[in-house]
Amino acid sequence: MVVEETVRAVMKLLRMVLLVTMAGMMVEVLMMVVVMEETVVMAVVSINTGVVVVVVMVEVLLKVVLVVVDVLVMVVVVMVVLLKVVLVVVVVLVMVVVVVVDVLVKVEEAMPQTSVVFSSILGPNCNRQVQPGMGERGGGASNGSRDLIFQDGRLTSGSLEALMEHLVPTVDYYPDRTYIFTFLLSSRVFMPPHDLLARVGQICLEQRQQLEAGPEKAKLKSFSTKIVQLLKEWTEAFPYDFQDEKAMAELKAIAHRVTQCDEENGTVKKAIAQMIQSLLLSLAARSQLQELREKLRSPVVDKGPILKAKPPAAQKDILGVCSDPLVLAQQLTHIELERVNSIRPEDLMQIISHMDSLDNHRCRGDMTKTYSLEAYDNWFNCLSMLVATEVCRVVKKKHRTRMLEFFIDVARECFNIGNFNSMMAIISGMNLSPVARLKKTWSKVKTAKFDVLEHHMDPSSNFCNYRTALQGATQRSQTANSSREKIVIPVFNLFVKDIYFLHKIHTNHLPNGHINFKKFWEISRQIHEFMTWTQVECPFEKDKKIQSYLLTAPIYSEEALFIASFESEGPENHMEKDSWKALR
Repeated sequence: MVVEETVRAVMKLLRMVLLVTMAGMMVEVLMMVVVMEETVVMAVVSINTGVVVVVVMVEVLLKVVLVVVDVLVMVVVVMVVLLKVVLVVVVVLVMVVVVVVDVLVKVEEAMPQTSVVFSSILGPNCNRQVQPGMGERGGGASNGSRDLIFQDGRLTSGSLEALMEHLVPTVDYYPDRTYIFTFLLSSRVFMPPHDLLARVGQICLEQRQQLEAGPEKAKLKSFSTKIVQLLKEWTEAFPYDFQDEKAMAELKAIAHRVTQCDEENGTVKKAIAQMIQSLLLSLAARSQLQELREKLRSPVVDKGPILKAKPPAAQKDILGVCSDPLVLAQQLTHIELERVNSIRPEDLMQIISHMDSLDNHRCRGDMTKTYSLEAYDNWFNCLSMLVATEVCRVVKKKHRTRMLEFFIDVARECFNIGNFNSMMAIISGMNLSPVARLKKTWSKVKTAKFDVLEHHMDPSSNFCNYRTALQGATQRSQTANSSREKIVIPVFNLFVKDIYFLHKIHTNHLPNGHINFKKFWEISRQIHEFMTWTQVECPFEKDKKIQSYLLTAPIYSEEALFIASFESEGPENHMEKDSWKALR
């Protein structure tokens, strides 16, 4: 009983505590509600005040906007009026331009002139303007001028007859020197120089007869002077066209007819005599150069001496003559520039006019006319074989390793100079089978530099890496501050291929029968660029001892190279063993 009463008392106490607690919580809630009501009232008052302010501001802004709109409307009206005025002016100007262009086109058709492509090869006076006192060919002077097509001021095509007539001066016209060079260079694709000379002589004779029969007989001397000037430029730019007896006979025939127009004071006759004398000197100089190079042609050692005994240790090699890679690279550059300087533009055109294909990087055609090309190509082959000879004839592996590393450094210096032709020849020599098979020797060589050189001469993508390097050297040459930076000697075999394939890709004649002269502009441009490189004077001091060794040192034949290679490192497989037996 006592326990039950105690429990009831506790329960009552708990109820009272709970009721008191709930009452307190309700009071707090009521107080919070009151506070919230006051807050809401204050917020509403604030909002009302803000709305009033906003309304006032909106009214002000609307008034400002209305004023701005009025101003903009006025501006637009003024601009529309101005636009109408401008349109009227533009229409008037367009009509004037159309009339002017039409007049200029008619004048251009009546008096065509070619544009300048490569003035430097023709001298400082080569530009689009004719010489003082020499006008342009008029429409009546050349019926063939209607067969010439111009685009943007440049002659792009024409019949062969029209192009020949465009070459010959008249009383009031003298051809652009750039055109003279390009046509004389490209004409040999279609006819030999002596035939072109004969046709030029006929055109000159016809014009002379017209002058003698007409009222302009007094201008015969002026006409003769221009003909002599044309012949002078021809003999200076392409002197070896006149090695042919027929060409020389035609030249003398034209000269004889021209001198008859100035028999009184003999000025024309004197100019012709000087021209022919200079021509004969040029031809004689080239003949002497050919004879000299024949004497300096490197001898080839047969396999006999190598079979009997290895070369004596005391025999001089390239390292005994020059151990500095930079000096040897400079002397190679000397030889390159001397040999490439003898190449003439007409020699390069023989690639097109006398060759149907390239065979092992060699030009096939008239040996006499392409002697300079053959000599330069032979120099490349001789240098490659000399490198292989110097490596293979060394007895000790340690010395062969040193020899390979030396030539790698020489090739690298050639690259730095801009002598890409010698660099390619050296790399080719080290890649010949008798050298490349010397695996034990190559294993001792630090080939990092050689790998870089081979990367530059990687044949993939049409020698893309080499062409990038060549372009860089060309840009350096154009902005050079010293003669050393002007040197650019391209890989000649690749240059020859570029010219040849440019000829093969583009046709000589267009569908209408015209000669595709645009093609020959591009060929002439590339030949001009090459000729510019050949005119650079070598800035390095000449070492006759080193050059004599490079030009006259004995060179092993291909069989001799293999024998020396097998004696240094024996055959490793059945194919090499069979080759070794056949050689012995």
